[in-house]
Amino acid sequence: MPHYDIIVIGAGHAGCEAAAAAARLGSHTLLITPDMNKIGQMSCNPAVGGIAKGQIVREIDALGGRMGLITDRTSIQFRMLNRSKGPAMWSPRAQSDRMRFMEAWREELDSEPLLDLWQDTVTRLTLKEGRVRGVETQLGVRFSADAVILTAGTFLSGLMHFGELQITGGRISEPATYGISEQLQEAGIRTDRMKTGTPPRVDARSLHLDEMGVQEGEDDHHKFSYLDTPTRSTLRQLPCYTLYTNEACHAVLREALDRSPLYNGQIQSIGPRYCPSIETKIVTFADKDRHQLFLEPEGERTNEYYINGFSSSLPLEVQLEALRQIPALRDVRLYRPGYAIEYDFFDPTQLHHTLESKVIAGLFLAGQVNGTTGYEEAAGQGLIAGINAHQQVHDLPPFTLSRSEAYIGVLIDDLVTKGVDEPYRMFTSRAEYRILLRQDDADVRLTPRAAEIGLATEERVRLLEEKIRQRDELIAFISGYSIRPDKINPQLEARGLAPLRQGCKLIDLVLRPQLTLSDLSEMVPALRRAIEAIPSRREEIAECAEILIKYSGYIQREREQAEKLERLEYVFIPEGLDYAEIQALSTEARQKLDRIRPRTIGQASRIPGISPHDVSVLLVLSGR
Repeated sequence: MPHYDIIVIGAGHAGCEAAAAAARLGSHTLLITPDMNKIGQMSCNPAVGGIAKGQIVREIDALGGRMGLITDRTSIQFRMLNRSKGPAMWSPRAQSDRMRFMEAWREELDSEPLLDLWQDTVTRLTLKEGRVRGVETQLGVRFSADAVILTAGTFLSGLMHFGELQITGGRISEPATYGISEQLQEAGIRTDRMKTGTPPRVDARSLHLDEMGVQEGEDDHHKFSYLDTPTRSTLRQLPCYTLYTNEACHAVLREALDRSPLYNGQIQSIGPRYCPSIETKIVTFADKDRHQLFLEPEGERTNEYYINGFSSSLPLEVQLEALRQIPALRDVRLYRPGYAIEYDFFDPTQLHHTLESKVIAGLFLAGQVNGTTGYEEAAGQGLIAGINAHQQVHDLPPFTLSRSEAYIGVLIDDLVTKGVDEPYRMFTSRAEYRILLRQDDADVRLTPRAAEIGLATEERVRLLEEKIRQRDELIAFISGYSIRPDKINPQLEARGLAPLRQGCKLIDLVLRPQLTLSDLSEMVPALRRAIEAIPSRREEIAECAEILIKYSGYIQREREQAEKLERLEYVFIPEGLDYAEIQALSTEARQKLDRIRPRTIGQASRIPGISPHDVSVLLVLSGR
């Protein structure tokens, strides 16, 4: 078989981004998956984005990744979440047509000339002298490569729980993978088990949708990709529905808790705190008499709906009986029940920030195998792993993102320096620099970085330069345009706002929290003409200009804080330190530093349990 620059194991969200990025950068890449009809499968809900996750998708797009483009192309609903809060919290989210999403990913991968696909299951890595050299498959085929990216998701020793029934597999009706975990554990990579779950899927024809709340999508300029593509897909846009559990439903669930794998000792591994099963909710929040559920359409032309909020590992008959206690679901029919799944993951503190293993050279890990949960977190890791595998194979500098550059940087730094004790999910609260990491300017932050390594196309760079120029021209106009009180006061007073006592610049009115640029464009014809003169993407550019004006002080203050702290990222710790011999460090610090082996003082300072005193000792040892 041919030799490859890079082999990617697994074609989920991490594997697809990794393979596509490596191939586009110029590496001859092989993507191996057990089922070529399940490429880019949405194993859980048919949605992309959400709180903090939407920011990650925009960052993936800004770097030249594909998740945003494919979501825009296959969306059947789009919404911007958290609009009532400041722009640092705005988070795009879309429902996708599950089948079209997979089809679009397959088309994307098939269009890459340097990317080959192979349908098979990898059972073993080829290791030699501490470095990965290729893979062996279930069919007995051996492929050699200079680097391997492992993105096996929940398939490594996967075990599904349907009440007392246990079935091996990585997803329902799909076999688990064995051999790799045991091999890596023998090589010195720490392995543990995690648990996640999924809700039942239901037939819309059996539901009383007219008795539920309706959640429509939005129809404005927002989308995921920064490329000048149509704002919406051509697919029919569909609503989601909201409803609630009730005490009768909870009673059925409580009665069967002794049959729950989560409570009878059948499941021992770590589950997600922020996406609990319905049985966990009724135990943890015993005082709540109802929990909200969301019905999400699986596609434009299917009757299948996903019950978000009702993840469960209880027996099938219990799930069905509990759901039928909810009036709008009294006649519900299931396509398949919910279930829990346990799988192997690897300690991410044994990774470099490039996502290369510290134990086995040339082996990169991305996605749920690193202890994360979520399509977006997986895709962001996959993109970085694909870039860095290419960079290493071609003797190019590593590519990493800092915590002040991207949510992806926060994600990877958290994994590498803090590790995980539960499935990691991204939240805006995890980022210290939320005002710098907004969804509206991920292209400004990251497309120049992508251009440096050749991942951003000329079109993407041109669009960014055009956006920045037009944005700055609009800000300059707003900053210099004078407003007379007699021209604007009647309109301000009509809105119940304080009138001007003297003339001012238009920017002073934009700074008022009660006024938006849209409001002012109705009051000031010159502003309306300036916005209408923007040839394309005018809503996006006007929104970016308004955010920069209103939040410039906060943005500058946060940037200064980031620059001050990031100096520690360039203070390197001498390699080979014997932390056990450094008595000036606390016992906890010696143990954790020896286990994680951070490269810089900045990384060390973020390890839980490392005190300011420990940082001071490390600074002295580093010659500072």
